[in-house]
Amino acid sequence: MRYVGKIAIVTGGGNGIGRATAERLAHEGAAVVVMDLSASDAAAVAGAIVEASGRAEPYAGDATKEDDVAATVAFAVRRFGGVDLLVNNVARATRATFAECAPEDWDLEFDGTLKSAFLFTRAVLGEMARRGHGAIVNVGSVNGLTYLGNPAYSAAKAGLLSLTQAIAVEYGPKGIRANMVSPGTVRTAGKSWTKRLTRDPQIFEKIARWYPIGRVGTPADIAAAVAYLGSDEAGFVNGANLIVDGGLTAGKTVMVDEITLERGMPADFAPAEPKGN
Repeated sequence: MRYVGKIAIVTGGGNGIGRATAERLAHEGAAVVVMDLSASDAAAVAGAIVEASGRAEPYAGDATKEDDVAATVAFAVRRFGGVDLLVNNVARATRATFAECAPEDWDLEFDGTLKSAFLFTRAVLGEMARRGHGAIVNVGSVNGLTYLGNPAYSAAKAGLLSLTQAIAVEYGPKGIRANMVSPGTVRTAGKSWTKRLTRDPQIFEKIARWYPIGRVGTPADIAAAVAYLGSDEAGFVNGANLIVDGGLTAGKTVMVDEITLERGMPADFAPAEPKGN
């Protein structure tokens, strides 16, 4: 119950990682504003939280529109009394390759991923600074660290890391921490995955072979990391990027297997004979 008495806003809280995060925070005692572009999705998540004896309110709005962002923050303050934690989870990913990406796609993905986080962070900083504390957790991606497709989305996530660090340094003295979680592949019901599953129903099984842990992630995996970074338990963690990817960026097991022919020692490896005294 790390969040008893705390108020959180989760953007893109109607599905996937956002939903899992809203539910996790509420389960730990937070009052949660579930913000989503879809009013019905936001209401469904907030309703499920309330049904489970938690505290939540839905709020429909566009995280790329300054007026909607300001209205969401004002609603949280009016309804619950303030904002202790902001989770910037909204993102857009459309074009898989650079060749497919037109200028309008670039703008759409940067607005949905980076501008939305900028606007929401800017909107809560004054409230948090007045109270002398606050936490911001941005949901990034391993795509922001290395090339894994979706170049516009990846560039926006890389920018999100820089924004996280800037907020951590500038506002740390005011009691506000900013950190980022960078997930690997997470199985959600999003449109992009629905299309890929239609083309290849075994896609997650194929992707899993690249992960040392042997599976792709779940929204609950990421929600647990967000809940840690946003809590007082992480009070000395500021400006960090917590990679939650099952070991994907630690090394490439498929490449190693192809080099060594099998998991474990190289085929030609033999331990040296012990030397006598």
